[in-house]
Amino acid sequence: MSVFDTLLERGYIAQTTHEDEIRELLEKEKISFYIGFDPTADSLHVGHFLGMMVMAHMQREGHRPICLIGGGTGMVGDPSGKTDMRRMMTPEEIQHNCDCFKKQMERFIDFSDGKAIMVNNADWLLGLNYIDFLRTYGVHFSVNRMLATECFKNRLERGLSFFEFNYMIMQSYDFLELHNRHNCVMEMGGDDQWSNIIGGVELIRRKEGKPAFGMTYTLLTTSDGRKMGKTEKGALWLDPEKTSPYDFYQYWRNINDADVKRCLALLTFLPMEEVNRLGSLQDQAINEAKKVLAYEVTKMVHGEEEAQKAQSAAEALFGGKGALDNAPTVTLTEEAFGKKVIDVLTEAKIFATKSEGRRLITQNGLTLADSKVTDIEAVLTEDMFTDRSLLVRKGKKNYFRLVY
Repeated sequence: MSVFDTLLERGYIAQTTHEDEIRELLEKEKISFYIGFDPTADSLHVGHFLGMMVMAHMQREGHRPICLIGGGTGMVGDPSGKTDMRRMMTPEEIQHNCDCFKKQMERFIDFSDGKAIMVNNADWLLGLNYIDFLRTYGVHFSVNRMLATECFKNRLERGLSFFEFNYMIMQSYDFLELHNRHNCVMEMGGDDQWSNIIGGVELIRRKEGKPAFGMTYTLLTTSDGRKMGKTEKGALWLDPEKTSPYDFYQYWRNINDADVKRCLALLTFLPMEEVNRLGSLQDQAINEAKKVLAYEVTKMVHGEEEAQKAQSAAEALFGGKGALDNAPTVTLTEEAFGKKVIDVLTEAKIFATKSEGRRLITQNGLTLADSKVTDIEAVLTEDMFTDRSLLVRKGKKNYFRLVY
């Protein structure tokens, strides 16, 4: 089975520019391909993780990944899938985010001995002469066709700045540069990148007269089409400081039954026989599949030790076994005693806001130890704690441990 068949069987492939040629190419040759990542934050999130999995599958079959960090394109911001213009970041923010991405990517991709390379498009984009660039490359892009693409069409009513309109040409030029510098023959990306990828494929074929290919992978969505990886605290980050390993584990442990099989196929390396077996479990039994999913994904992102801790904490909280020590823990000072519970939990970031806390208490959604909190004015006292520890349950599934 070639890597194309593997990607197809596991449900990654969304669109290809030249399917038969790509299939034959991946069967007969070892190629260099790239995926781009704009540094819009200081951490990768679970949507990026799907791209990492595609890269890892390709690398396992001997193909060379090029991780392109968008130090240059990040200065503009991709309008694809956005209803408004992205916030413009400073060069210092972009560089910091690029450095953070590099560290995280090394967990998933083997960069030793040239098996993969990491490049930054700031190296060639920031020094371009605008007039020369337009004369040499702008002539190959039809404004009519660009405006008809999904990434621009969706923005025309709300407004699209000329600043963002340059993005497609810049991304296309990236592919051309990587083709000439590193013999890169394929660009891969999420399915929302289809228009941008086609731009690069066509630019190389016109400008260089050489074959170039594009492939998009499916976006990480739920069975009813909603974007996956959103939590009440925001995005599901790969940085443990932004999303704790326990919260990361719990996200996958609590996904809908209908999404389990797809996530096992896309986000783990389990053999498809095992994916199909786990994905076919019904009713209560599907919870075993969710535990496997949560453990496997957490292990890849945060390491085996953190995955075991998260699993142990979940079993302690939900199954009455395992170590509570591994539950998300907030250490309080004794100054917290005498303050309102709602204030303490907001300061501890267990509540995002006081209004969230008031809503939960009003709806009987907050439990301290075994007692429901029904009074918004309730005060935290030392006698609520046992052995200097107090278990907090927020909603049905979110547990925290307060200690002092």
